[in-house]
Amino acid sequence: MMMNFSGKVAIVTGGTSGIGQAAAIAYAQQGAKVVIAGRRSIEGEETVKTIKDAGKEAFFIQTDVTQESDVKAMVDKTVEVFGRLDIAFNNAGAYGESPSLSEQLDSEYDRIMNVNVRGVWLSMKHEIAQMQSQGNGAIVNTSSILGVVAMPSIPLYTASKYAVEGLTKAAALQYAKSGIRINAVGPGAIATEMFETATGGQDEAKADMAGIHPMGRVGQPSEVANAVLWLSSDDASFTTGETLMVDGGYIAQ
Repeated sequence: MMMNFSGKVAIVTGGTSGIGQAAAIAYAQQGAKVVIAGRRSIEGEETVKTIKDAGKEAFFIQTDVTQESDVKAMVDKTVEVFGRLDIAFNNAGAYGESPSLSEQLDSEYDRIMNVNVRGVWLSMKHEIAQMQSQGNGAIVNTSSILGVVAMPSIPLYTASKYAVEGLTKAAALQYAKSGIRINAVGPGAIATEMFETATGGQDEAKADMAGIHPMGRVGQPSEVANAVLWLSSDDASFTTGETLMVDGGYIAQ
């Protein structure tokens, strides 16, 4: 995929691995200056090195998206170093819970909702403020197939992604006349660390997960990154408030 992001500045939260890492590298390959935000500094710096070794510009900032001070610092540092903020991919997410809703702990609810919902809200809050001062911008949030349909074994994660859908649509409408487009990407099962966690690394569980997708396989991080880049690009200039599913046909069933 060839898109021109020359002169653009992009933030990627959860950019230290998986979909976020793939998107960060892809933005840089297409000319953007990239800010990688996440909690894991070693992985973040490794991603920066990959980008810089290819002759592109990037830096890492350690960020916990559940903490407003961290999120504000992320945006402020971006503007301090690169002068502006054009694109934000809010990808940081949390997964994992007991399948029994009646046995859920408050701590598990807080962990999932704080990262997946509060983190997206706080990120948009500060990103939009900067983009408003510039008069334009594009935001992509990571939703899921589970923001559209439910899965009984992970009700809290499902609820958190439904919330991301609502935040994305409401914010898109609120800022549609401000030159800021806000969309989401909805991955199915993707070969990431989260997929390894969900399947326990077991080949049988991986095969079962692949089998629920009509294409008969799981996706690759780069396949989601391609969708994210399109939603971020000028080619999607009349697209806002939408979720682009990258799910091997799962939702079409």
